[in-house]
Amino acid sequence: IYDLIPTGNMSSRKGLNGACSVHEYTGSFIGQSAHFKMTSVCGHVMTLDFIGKYNSWDKVDPAELFSKAPTEKKEANPKLSMVKFLQVEGRGCDCIVLWLDCDKEGENICFEVLDAVLPVMNKPRSTERTIYRAKFSSITDTDICNAMNHLGEPNRNEALSVDARQELDLRIGCAFTRFQTKYFQGKYGNLDSSLISFGPCQTPTLGFCVERHDKIQSFKPETYWVLQAKVNPEKESSLTLDWDRVRVFDREIAQMFLNITKMAKEAKVESVSKKEKVKQRPLALNTVEMLRVASAALGMGPQHAMQIAERLYMQGYISYPRTETTHYPENFDLKGCLRQQANNPYWAETVKALLSEGINRPRKGHDAGDHPPITPMKAATEAELGGDGWRLYEYITRHFIATVSADCKYLQTTISFSIGPERFTCIGKLVTSPGFTEIMPWHSIPLEESLPHCEKGDLFPIGEIKLLEKQTSPPDYLTEAELITLMEKHGIGTDASIPVHINNICQRNYVTVESGRRLKPTNLGIVLVHGYYKIDAELVLPTIRSAVEKQLNLIALGKANYHQVLEHTLDIFKRKFHYFVDSIAGMDELMEVSFSPLAATGKPLSRCGKCHRFMKYIQAKPSRLHCSHCDDTYSLPQNGTIKLYKELRCPLDDFELVLWSSGSRGKSYPLCPYCYNHPPFRDMKKGMGCNECTHPTCQHSLSMLGIGQCVECENGVLVLDSTSGPKWKMACNKCNVIVHFFENAHKVRVSPETCDLCDAALVDVDFNKAKSPLPGDETQHSGCVFCDPVFQDLVELKHAAMRHPMHRGGQGRRQGRGRGKGRRPGGRPNPKKPKDKMAALAAYFV
Repeated sequence: IYDLIPTGNMSSRKGLNGACSVHEYTGSFIGQSAHFKMTSVCGHVMTLDFIGKYNSWDKVDPAELFSKAPTEKKEANPKLSMVKFLQVEGRGCDCIVLWLDCDKEGENICFEVLDAVLPVMNKPRSTERTIYRAKFSSITDTDICNAMNHLGEPNRNEALSVDARQELDLRIGCAFTRFQTKYFQGKYGNLDSSLISFGPCQTPTLGFCVERHDKIQSFKPETYWVLQAKVNPEKESSLTLDWDRVRVFDREIAQMFLNITKMAKEAKVESVSKKEKVKQRPLALNTVEMLRVASAALGMGPQHAMQIAERLYMQGYISYPRTETTHYPENFDLKGCLRQQANNPYWAETVKALLSEGINRPRKGHDAGDHPPITPMKAATEAELGGDGWRLYEYITRHFIATVSADCKYLQTTISFSIGPERFTCIGKLVTSPGFTEIMPWHSIPLEESLPHCEKGDLFPIGEIKLLEKQTSPPDYLTEAELITLMEKHGIGTDASIPVHINNICQRNYVTVESGRRLKPTNLGIVLVHGYYKIDAELVLPTIRSAVEKQLNLIALGKANYHQVLEHTLDIFKRKFHYFVDSIAGMDELMEVSFSPLAATGKPLSRCGKCHRFMKYIQAKPSRLHCSHCDDTYSLPQNGTIKLYKELRCPLDDFELVLWSSGSRGKSYPLCPYCYNHPPFRDMKKGMGCNECTHPTCQHSLSMLGIGQCVECENGVLVLDSTSGPKWKMACNKCNVIVHFFENAHKVRVSPETCDLCDAALVDVDFNKAKSPLPGDETQHSGCVFCDPVFQDLVELKHAAMRHPMHRGGQGRRQGRGRGKGRRPGGRPNPKKPKDKMAALAAYFV
């Protein structure tokens, strides 16, 4: 946008968050000279969430999430410090012009930006206007300059409708998801889904897929018979005729018709009709149609197609890709867009012909009042866009050219024959004007054998008449394109959110994408939908969500009250939730049939500290340990392997330790299943392993194996992986930094003493005499991993750049393998202290 606005004295720089650029220039604004600053945000500035304690699944009853749980707006991405960045740039400004996307989400982001910058902007005089909104549909110089000359105001109602949708989806989705996830994961071991989620749009989307699955399962094929006749107009040629009765389901009746027709020797022409028909050019392209074609013809999932379309829009190749409109406004420059395409070798001839002969006005479609249809805005080549980007751009361009092309015209000839008392028909099509099918050849009329020239009363010899036995076939699983059509028809989701809902049901393992991008429900998806039907069908039927979407649209139009819609909808779903909880046994009965109880799942791995019997390790997502005797389940770290750790026990609770590993190249650490779920000390959180445990004397704890502060992150400590020999390593207990050292050493131990220079714990290393890299054939050495020159070449960092305070270069120190530069940020305490045992014990009891 900045590149397209005529400016003077330009300068550009990065903002304080390092993600957004700030462009400054001078120009005129509403007839006055002005200094401009132009910058951007990265999607939503804020996100809605519950306050602190209500984010805990263990401490809060999900029913409270409908009304009691307060929500707050939090920064969507705290690392970007977007609010601070906007305030720094907005301080002292007089006016703000909002150039966010021109849809409801964009309108919502407008008000998020205003909430951040209005408090620091200069206070306006009483009647002075300071907030402006630019409305545009494509990033072209004409559109951008036009938007700058016709500034409006942001729409509060559209922003409120997004706020309402966010709050409804958060409260309803979290309440149902938390309840059913805890209930079923606590009972069944092979669900193979880390989250059993519910969503007001996601669940009806899954419902469509399961409904089709049920039709396939309940389908009973029926046998039917078809009479097929062939006539020979000439010696060498034959013509296949279609029976007017189409088919019969009774074998004896079919045989009777065959016997009657076999008595005739010739087929008589009863009538010949010729009719000129028209195949209409397509309506202009909107989001839903683009996603349908991308899935059905280009083999792209809706989420992927939407990401590519957004990228093409940001680069200025197409107009805004989120639109429900299929009608071009009267003043839209169709010829200007068409001229852009006059030099592309794929369609140059067609475009030049249209420009010289005159274009056809596109068909009158639906005007949703949001954006013009998706249109190519500038020429591109396959080399520029590459791969999927070019394929989608090519389709959008061909579709646009087709909308201003002529309709396809063809002549349809229908010949009616009689063979005995039975009637047969033969149809032929001859294209007279290909029209738009030249640019969209996949829509062209298929080439058929030409029909013979004949008149009423002509007789043709019969080649053969036979009875074909066939069976009715079940419908196929829904394709993504068919699902998108159903979602649009029933008002489930918006053009922007449809791809997200389809992606969610795939991610949750409710459906799998089969060949031809068909969606096949998994066992879990089928049981969930059947369970909802059994308890409360409205949870899965599209009707209730469709009604909510209509209410949200009324908020956007200013015809419904935001608070009333929110309160009324939450009240309905709160009642449904209580009924669902009371009736969960109905769904549980279906689950029992399809899934194994925890006690019957998994394999014995480690002993429980309470009953000393073996607990079972359940590998299916989410992986966990279950003690069937105590009926307790212990969650484990995900995305790695778990094995028994030398049958060693935790000194606090007597549970056998297990070892988690992300693979030979990753990190590994032991953990106590009980401590991992129930932190034993105040300074520990749920989900911490032994490498973060602050027990003062346990040989596996941070106190005994911690070496020094992480070379990359703020609070991490590098901890010796005592299982990694002979390829020894230490790994950060917070981030993914791994330091490989002392390869082939016989023994590596962490010493109780610390380094005088950097406070890291010293390390005692023993090498075998034959493999010792130590000077003077020594086999033992004690020193600091970071500062000792003897260890200098034996340490190598992976995954990150090393920046320890002692690696500063100079004084002959090498910055070679795995060594980095940079000083530790000043004043950061070393998390490794205090080191001596009595001080550590004292720190505990305090």
